[in-house]
Formats: sequence, C-alpha cells, structure tokens
Amino acid sequence: DIKDDPRFLWVRGIDQRRFITSMLSVPLAWNDRTVGVLNIQTEREREFSDADVAQLGAIADLLAGIVEKGRQQQEAEQRAAELKAIDQARAELIALVTHELRTPLAVVRAYTDLLAEEPPLDGRDSRDPERRDRRASWHDGTIAQVERLDRLVDSILASVRVVPDQPAAVAPPDVEELVREVIGGLAPILGRHEVVIAAGVRLHALADPPRLRQMLEHLVENAVKYAPPGTHIRIDWRMAEGTVRIGVQDDGPGIPPEWRERIFEPYARRDT
Repeated sequence: DIKDDPRFLWVRGIDQRRFITSMLSVPLAWNDRTVGVLNIQTEREREFSDADVAQLGAIADLLAGIVEKGRQQQEAEQRAAELKAIDQARAELIALVTHELRTPLAVVRAYTDLLAEEPPLDGRDSRDPERRDRRASWHDGTIAQVERLDRLVDSILASVRVVPDQPAAVAPPDVEELVREVIGGLAPILGRHEVVIAAGVRLHALADPPRLRQMLEHLVENAVKYAPPGTHIRIDWRMAEGTVRIGVQDDGPGIPPEWRERIFEPYARRDT
C-alpha cells in the first residue's frame, strides 16, 4: 500500500494521471548488478503474493538482459564514434604536418644544390679531384636522403587516405641490388656497426620498389638504434614457399613474444 510506505515516490506527469493504491517492485538484475527496477501498479488495493513476485521476477530477468544489452550497445556505439573522431583528427593532423614538410624539404634541396656548385673547369683539370669527387658524393647522398624524405611524406599521406589514389606499382626488382642501395644510402649512420650482406642466389621479387626500400630502411635503422655499437647487422634473403623472404637480424634486445604481433600495428611502440 503506497500510502503506508515512505519509499514510494510520485513521478510527476505519470503517477498523477490515475490513482495508484498498490505497487510491487522487483529489481532488474544482470550479473549480480542492478540495472533497473520493474514496477507493477494497481488502482485497487491488492496484496501481492509470493507467486506474483516470482512471476514478475522472471519477467524482470528477461528485461534485465534486454536493458543491459541495449546499454552496452549504446556505449559501444558511443566509443566507436569517439574513436572515429580521434582517428579523423589524427589523420588530419598527420596530413597537415606532412604537407607542411614539403616546403622546408624543397628549400633544403635548393641550398644543397647551391652548396655543391663548383666553378667550371673550362677544359683544365681539377687541382684536387679527390676533394671534388668527395663533395659530389656528399651532394648525391644528401639529395638521396631528401628524396627519401619526400617518399616518406608521400607514404604517410597515402596511409591516412581512406581510399588510395592508385594501386601499388608492382615491379620485379633485383633484391640484392635493392639491399645494397639501401645500405649505401644509410652508410652515414652505419659507421658503428658491421653490416653483413649474406648474398645468395640472385632473386627478383614482385613488389612496389619504393615501399620495399622504405621497409628495409626502417628495419636497418631500427637495428642501428637498438643494437649495441660494434655488433653485426645481417641481411639475407631466400625463397620460402614461392615467396622471397628478406631477413634483417641484429644483436639488440629483441622483441618479447607477446609483442611480436603488435609490431604490425600503426605507431605501436613498447615502453623501452
């Protein structure tokens, strides 16, 4: 009887539409947690029995699952929307930053060309051909790294596009030639490590050469970063079930087994 129970609370706009005399309330329980309350109200006085409580409790158990699943679905949709917004903001930020990198890269290239300018020989021999050749190699190496940064910018921009502009341009590059090009381009940072190229059978692999070069550069740079100075970095390749498998091995700390799948996630990095 609601008149004799101080726990009853009138709900404006609902309970005032009719005169309520008796009420039975059972909890909506889900996994030992109350997610709501089911109320049965009568306008005439009624003494609810244990059987009434049991029947309403059975209905409440069904409703509790529906209510909780609806709440979980709503939370999941909200989280998905938040993650989508975060991902969109990340993509826009990356696109903005990489786009802004193009101008300073162009300036660096221009200044590099200016610094590399040599006076014309006008038919005479250079007084220091070795120095001239060394400066030319430095210029070529610098330009190669600028071009590498350009490719990296293009790759980052392509990674944040929802639909790629075009499919990968597949070609059959010579694996050994490509590896040696990568090692030559990274020579300035390899001085404290000994690079061992385990050349085997000459192989050609169907791949996107700029992307393959980029992956090799990342793997070798990672080895330089984490392997102690004076240690070896070994690069080899072989046929494996109809594909070319390229390996980059170093003497660094390695990757824990539980993290070996995560290395393929974008921007994944362990604490150390």
